[in-house]
Amino acid sequence: MDRGYKMWLRYNQITNQEVLEEYQSCLQHLHFSVNTATILAAVDELQAGLSSMINHSLHVLKTKDQRATLLLTIEESIAKEENVQVEIEDEGYVIKSIKNNRLIIFGKTDIGVLYGVFHLLRLMQTQCSLKHIYIVEQPKNSLRMLNEWDNMDGSIERGYAGVSIFFENNQFTKDWERVKDYARLLASVGINGIAFNNVNVHEQETKLITPEYLPTVAKVANIFRMYGIKTFLSINYASPISLGGMDTADPLNEEVRQWWKDKAKEIYRFIPDFGGVLVKADSEHRPGPFTYNRTHADGANMLAGAFAPFDGIVLWRCFVYDCMQDWRDRSTDRARAAYDHFKPIDGKFHKNVVLQIKNGPMDFQVREAVSPLFGAMPNTNQMLELQITQEYTGQQKHLCYLVPQWKEILDFDTYANGVNTPIKSIVDGSQYKYDHCGITAVSNVGNDDNWTGHTLAQANLYGYARLAWNPDLSAELITDEWAKLTFGVDEQVVQVVSNMLLQSWHIYEKYTSPLGVGWMVNPGHHYGPNVDGYEYSVWGTYHFADSKGIGVDRTVATGTGFTNQYFKENKELYETLNNCPDELLLFFHHVPYTHQLKSGDTVIQHIYNTHFEGVEEAIGLKKSWLSLEAKISPSIFNGVSERLQHQIEHAKEWRDVINTYFYRKSGIEDEKNRKIY
Repeated sequence: MDRGYKMWLRYNQITNQEVLEEYQSCLQHLHFSVNTATILAAVDELQAGLSSMINHSLHVLKTKDQRATLLLTIEESIAKEENVQVEIEDEGYVIKSIKNNRLIIFGKTDIGVLYGVFHLLRLMQTQCSLKHIYIVEQPKNSLRMLNEWDNMDGSIERGYAGVSIFFENNQFTKDWERVKDYARLLASVGINGIAFNNVNVHEQETKLITPEYLPTVAKVANIFRMYGIKTFLSINYASPISLGGMDTADPLNEEVRQWWKDKAKEIYRFIPDFGGVLVKADSEHRPGPFTYNRTHADGANMLAGAFAPFDGIVLWRCFVYDCMQDWRDRSTDRARAAYDHFKPIDGKFHKNVVLQIKNGPMDFQVREAVSPLFGAMPNTNQMLELQITQEYTGQQKHLCYLVPQWKEILDFDTYANGVNTPIKSIVDGSQYKYDHCGITAVSNVGNDDNWTGHTLAQANLYGYARLAWNPDLSAELITDEWAKLTFGVDEQVVQVVSNMLLQSWHIYEKYTSPLGVGWMVNPGHHYGPNVDGYEYSVWGTYHFADSKGIGVDRTVATGTGFTNQYFKENKELYETLNNCPDELLLFFHHVPYTHQLKSGDTVIQHIYNTHFEGVEEAIGLKKSWLSLEAKISPSIFNGVSERLQHQIEHAKEWRDVINTYFYRKSGIEDEKNRKIY
């Protein structure tokens, strides 16, 4: 029974006779010129894919000759013989049709060949012709990572698809085949790094960097290495205390510095190509350098010095704010925190430190402004952090496809280096020539049969990875690809599923939090409507709604001054009501309910309208899905149908709670006289 385990690597049998005959004719014999573990993994993938799709395997030739209809190589001399003369980077590859109806996949490294093989299989799954092809591909971002927020007890912080695939009962998993399948899935879309334990490192996970667990960490690293993925670990900044028995973790203390140098040597004895460490410090009760009156540069550089001799990097999260600040004071602004902490110390970090910056200044909301820190530190490596797991966007019970949101973020013009300085050009290193940079994201997988709980949530993982490889890809192209790989090439299925996905983010936004104000969720688990929900005790709300108006004044003129953190053009965009785009109005301004939007509606009427519309459009999502019943496997069809029905009911709850709250708060009737409780 198909429950979605294979995700986009289904390799369904091709029934189109014309396509089948083309593939069978040009894929008969295989020659590969090196025998690394990665090349052998590529060959295994090829054989499995072709056996499933075209019902035969390639005959392997030990020597290269004209019978080799498919040639895999990293040798430039062989590539030149076949008239493949192109400059590519280490992870790049070329797929080219050559004389006598043959194909060559050339990579500068075996990883490039592996990526090329997955690309070929993707072409075949989508039934593209292989005649006269000449594809040159290399990633735009050098770091394309995933952060798994898995705990050793098997739980996953912000996990909505079952328990961990890495841990159970404070030990490592026994299901190593599933870990390998995950590596295959990630390699197929170009992921090259993974930190597989939670950034909030608990006592048990702290021990992952000890000899008790490092041999098994090395086993994980061995699996991922074969698929071109480097292993990282999240660490507890206070490990010298918890593991070393010291009474301090002061980054300027020589004994602390030596402890980390010794620990780095120990880690690399087990894992010679260990990628480095991920650190969450001085935020939400996590230990960090502030404890010792040191800066984040002091803390990160101490670790960077320990890992630099092994080419290890330090991923230092910029999600730093005082979670116990008094929100009743409207001059206090969580959004300012990352910039205020890090901008003044630009250029003071070592070259192997990368600042990992969330896409927005708050916390992965359905809509928020982008972080002004992007581009504000030209002398410090930066990478973008996204969240695939839908913590604030429906927790994989709701359909909310985030690729359109991520495209807006990547394309956002920071003006950091003048006009046309989008975020994607900052994190790929093309603007400031960073030593290390890229994109990372919080993963959305667990041990559910289909990995992501909601089958359609697989599209978020796929889409993230494709954008990390090439941020210039359109949302429409990525969506079309995923739909075909997952459900086949039936035009109706592809069109319906693609439309559902591409509409879903805006639908979710309509029935949840309006105009960029964010939050309005239950504290702790962050699911379901709670307009005044706030994480830390009773110290205010995120929206400052009262009987007269709503929104957060972040202007320089009358508010927190957050708009001043942007470059001039964006400051001017957000500072005034006339310029500020409607979708972010309440993120930047506190306005009366009667304020008229550019759409012509008042704020209060927009709230009413969108919440009613969101419910109707959620109903439309299920109606669209039901039209595919005859063409989708029953287990997947029924599973998605159940989640879409839950989404409808939950959208109604959101509509009623939000509309009722603001009707009672404002006392203003709905112009359309709809029922508001």
